[in-house]
Amino acid sequence: MRRVLFFLVASLLTLAFAYGLASLPGRVSVEIGNIGISARMPIAALALIVLLILTYAVLRLLGVIFRLPRRFRLWRSRRDRREGDRAVTRTLIALAAGEPVAARRQAEVARRLLGDTPQTLLLAAEAARLAERSDEAQATFRVLAERADGAFLGLRGLLREAILRADWSEAAALAARAEAIHPGGSWLRRERRRIAIETEDWRAALALADEPARAALATAAAEAETNSKKALKLAREAVAADPDLPAASLALARRLRAAGRERRAEAVIADAWARAPHPDLAQFALEPLADPLARASAAQRLAARNPNHPESRFLLAETALAAGLFGEARRQAELLRGEGIGWRRLWLLLAEVARAEAEGKESAAERDALRAAAAADADPAWRCGACGGTLAAWRAVCPNCGTPGRIHWASSPSQPASSTPPAASLEAPDAREERLPTLHPS
Repeated sequence: MRRVLFFLVASLLTLAFAYGLASLPGRVSVEIGNIGISARMPIAALALIVLLILTYAVLRLLGVIFRLPRRFRLWRSRRDRREGDRAVTRTLIALAAGEPVAARRQAEVARRLLGDTPQTLLLAAEAARLAERSDEAQATFRVLAERADGAFLGLRGLLREAILRADWSEAAALAARAEAIHPGGSWLRRERRRIAIETEDWRAALALADEPARAALATAAAEAETNSKKALKLAREAVAADPDLPAASLALARRLRAAGRERRAEAVIADAWARAPHPDLAQFALEPLADPLARASAAQRLAARNPNHPESRFLLAETALAAGLFGEARRQAELLRGEGIGWRRLWLLLAEVARAEAEGKESAAERDALRAAAAADADPAWRCGACGGTLAAWRAVCPNCGTPGRIHWASSPSQPASSTPPAASLEAPDAREERLPTLHPS
């Protein structure tokens, strides 16, 4: 209904306009040189309207013609954008599929169509890396690193390449530049810590360490520090971070001993023994003593801080054996056996005790102990909690997997030990029952 009413109104207005135009009185005369034109007013008005319409049409046509180059450029730009986006997608697919030839070809198409944007440069560099063209990848990453909008991406690629080459000085410089551009990134923090560890810059590694690795890295920093005061501070930080880490207590005790604070060093070792006994602690404590009986006395005092621990019994047995107190050595070894200890170290100790009791001669007890040692459980050792590797000595960082702070003193899973030889065959040839007398500090 509205359309009908609109049509009727429009028709009436058109008729009214035409009637009014036809009713205009007068004539219009125009002279141009020798040419004169005369027409009635309605015809002149209609001609003027037609002329205006033609002029408008010509101007629109000229505008379309003048805008054709711009429209062509815009069309071509849109086409290149569509094709470039397709090339980017195809590059990503080729990279994901591990197809270096296709990835490089599509990356070149993307750069040609879209120009050197951060995205196309990054894709071209990654395609070159996939194709094992290291020089090409580095050159592209350098171009990317010079751009304000893609510098971090370029530096990240260059840093990764430097790490692959093990060029740690270059890696450190690139990491510093990347940190200035994008500070606090978790990925960059991990890489900076790795670089510090590889270059043994333990202070820098400690500043970047996570909580579980702080004790180990502080210990390494204390061992490497040449300034005695700073080293002592780092060693205290290591002990505070992990009081059960023997290496941390040893680092602190060494620095105290070097500073002439022997009593304080002994107290640190005693506290560490009370928490987590370890053979290295005992070795440090007994190092200044040369007399076997004095060493046995010192061992007794140290073992009293944790008397029921296997390492305390081993310490008492070994020092008693060295002091010629074979009965006490056997007693401590037998206590270990009674507590279910089946380590190879125990059977070798029993073999030494048997030989000492036989006055240096081979005996059946020694042979039985050595046979048991061959099939015994593995001794505790320094083991990496990340990769399971075994180390001869403690390290702040596992040399096998590069993980910091995961080296702990532990036993490895082992097969059940072979059947225990008859007790009679392990007894002393002569039933000597020496006991270590109670010794007091001098």
